[in-house]
Amino acid sequence: MSTPPHSSDRQPSGATTTGSPEHHTRSRPRKIIDEITYPHGIHPALVPGVGVEDRKVKFGTDKAVFVITAILVVGFIAWGVLGTQSLSTVSSTALSWVTANTGWFFILLSTAAVIYMIFIGFTRTGRIKLGRDDEEPEYSFFSWLAMLFAAGMGIGLVFYGSFEPMSYFEGGIPGFAKDADPGSDSMVVYALVQSAFHWALNPWAIYAVVGVSVAYGAYRRGRAPLISRVFTALLGHKRVDGTLGKLIDVFAIFATLFGTAASLGMGAMQIGSGISIVGGMDKLSNNALIIIIALLSVCFIVSAVSGVSRGIRYLSNINLSLAFVLALFVFFVGPTVFLLTLIPSTFSTYVFEYLFMTGQSAAWGPDSAEFSNTWTVYYWAWWLSWSPFVGMFIAKISRGRTIRQFVTVVLVVPASVCILWFIVFGGSTMFFSKNGADLSVENGSESMLFGLFDQLPLTAVTSVLAMVVIGIFFVTSADSASVVMGTMTQRGRPDPSKWIVIFWGACLAGIAIVMLLVGGDNALAGMQNLVIVSALPFAVILALMMVALYRDLRSDPATLRTRFALSAVEKAVATGLAEHGDNFALHVEHAEGHRAAGDEFDSHDPAITEWYRQTDENGDETDFEYKSQWVSSAVDDIVADTPEGEAPWDQTTPTNANTKE
Repeated sequence: MSTPPHSSDRQPSGATTTGSPEHHTRSRPRKIIDEITYPHGIHPALVPGVGVEDRKVKFGTDKAVFVITAILVVGFIAWGVLGTQSLSTVSSTALSWVTANTGWFFILLSTAAVIYMIFIGFTRTGRIKLGRDDEEPEYSFFSWLAMLFAAGMGIGLVFYGSFEPMSYFEGGIPGFAKDADPGSDSMVVYALVQSAFHWALNPWAIYAVVGVSVAYGAYRRGRAPLISRVFTALLGHKRVDGTLGKLIDVFAIFATLFGTAASLGMGAMQIGSGISIVGGMDKLSNNALIIIIALLSVCFIVSAVSGVSRGIRYLSNINLSLAFVLALFVFFVGPTVFLLTLIPSTFSTYVFEYLFMTGQSAAWGPDSAEFSNTWTVYYWAWWLSWSPFVGMFIAKISRGRTIRQFVTVVLVVPASVCILWFIVFGGSTMFFSKNGADLSVENGSESMLFGLFDQLPLTAVTSVLAMVVIGIFFVTSADSASVVMGTMTQRGRPDPSKWIVIFWGACLAGIAIVMLLVGGDNALAGMQNLVIVSALPFAVILALMMVALYRDLRSDPATLRTRFALSAVEKAVATGLAEHGDNFALHVEHAEGHRAAGDEFDSHDPAITEWYRQTDENGDETDFEYKSQWVSSAVDDIVADTPEGEAPWDQTTPTNANTKE
């Protein structure tokens, strides 16, 4: 049955109804011709995505970002060396203010990051690709998993793997006291759960926010891989390229510097402790630790100058294998059955107690306030400091993945690895402590790991191996972080100049030394103070980053297509039921006014079309090279699909007054 005469005047949709599929309009050729009439050559809902390589991006040192950051960092290092006591006083005062007045903000932000990533991953936006619509992932799934595993490993896990659970085991955890006393069997599980809370879901959600934002902007919107460019939808091109955008990049570099320097300082402390224990010497002084930092920094600089980046990559992979061997050794030679029983207990209790641990703050009293500020707020600040570094790495390896894949894997895989690491090292340490071993946090945070090795065979071998692992982590972390900071300094350049990489590496070493000096006898406290204070500006940036990304996702071509599909189908189905009952089908035809699927949508709005222009550094349109490729390819498809003897499109198709070609 054909459509009744004049019935199209009453139909509210461009997807018309018919009783049989006899009427087939050549709608695709019409669509292509309409695309050519758009200001930038294609309907915004059909843009397949733009990679950063499609843009005429000119990389080079952003002198303003580099000079401002360099002056501030060098000045800070000079202050720390020449006026250590005054810097220590100022950092302690600043820390007290930050934790007392903004600790709640760090807690809310980390929780919001988890909720936000789950929301964008498992709603309609989850289908959007971090790349072109037809782009395949750059790395295989297992290679991707391996690199995410690598991102989850580092000096921090080696340093805190035994020490943090033992701190809770001996000192207790406010709020859990009613269920477990310090040193009890129950406290073993709660100590691991609290450690998991600090190292699993929340930190990786923070990293994921930065990673998905940078990846989406670079591989879907064609922007330079910079933190500032994420805010294009929120601030506009001019502000992002102006003072405000440069300020964002400065804060991102600062956060990376302090977060990474803290890890380097911890690595030096732990290597120093290992040397003392293996060599039978007294505890090394801060001056000796500074020498260790200097020597490892020389190794990093030599690697950067000699151009052995591929060798560093191989060395990093070998180091991960060594860390894995250490974990397997402790697992099989240590209390294996005990550790196996902890796996289900830790994971299930972590899920069950997650909300309670999230709300553990000053509202529960002075004990909870002190615990939260000492541990939780410090960790959230540290992860925020690391997020530009780790986030940009995750972005680079996740091209071609959907947001849903990204969220599922990034939140689950490395978080699970971190929890298992704490179960192996922390669980073993607590087991031996319960059975009479002389293991106590009073012996020093940096010596806890070597105290564990002392309870196992091959103590000297495992201790030396641990120091080698930490040393390589030091060199590769400094190398990688310096490259990321160089990228941010040189407008997103993927392989920044050697001189700038060396400069930022030297700054990392300088700040790590200052952290040791400021902390004095309690070097770890000095690092915590500076990390928390330096992370506050980037915490604000991360909160706004979530808003900026969501605004981008709302106007993404895939989102627009979904919007058109829902509108068209809803209108067509309502009309079909009203006019044909059960027996109707849909086909597409040109429609105007209220019948059109996009009758309330302005597809020429610059807000949704300007982003896929080809522009120069001033934002001026230069050419339509990539647009022409899309259109010519689409027209070729039309001609190829058109039956012989027929015109490839209806010559009466109306054109648009804004046609530029």
